[in-house]
Amino acid sequence: MTQRPVPRPLSDEALSDLLAQQQFGTLATVKRSGHPHLTTMVYSWDPEARVVRFSTTADRVKIQHLRLDPHAALHVSGGDVWSFAVAEGEAVVSESTAVPGDAVGRELLGMIPQSGRPEDEAAFLEELVAERRVVIRLKVDRLYGSALDIDG
Repeated sequence: MTQRPVPRPLSDEALSDLLAQQQFGTLATVKRSGHPHLTTMVYSWDPEARVVRFSTTADRVKIQHLRLDPHAALHVSGGDVWSFAVAEGEAVVSESTAVPGDAVGRELLGMIPQSGRPEDEAAFLEELVAERRVVIRLKVDRLYGSALDIDG
């Protein structure tokens, strides 16, 4: 009998590290029908606060879903097809940024890595207002995932 490798659960620390290493994931929200709505999103992970932040516009369908049912999950792929992390929790949607440089606009700016910050910060903050940008804050209460170790 051939023994195949089995997935091993990742520790909370390894899951947090995986979330920190990536910047794209699949956000799952709950549609009115109960079915999942999946969308690829850029995110920012704050391991100390256990919060995942997303930037989007106020008119997106995922915002409607989250206002009806705040339960959400983020699926992030690891360095190979066999590893992944899932962050589950309840999401809170901010108000739209309304004045360039307001608290929501500053939070959105803070989500951008220092190396990717816009040269003209004032113009960027004005653009966020024009786009009616909001922050989705997913407060993570459960992390899970696994890896499958396969030798060459």
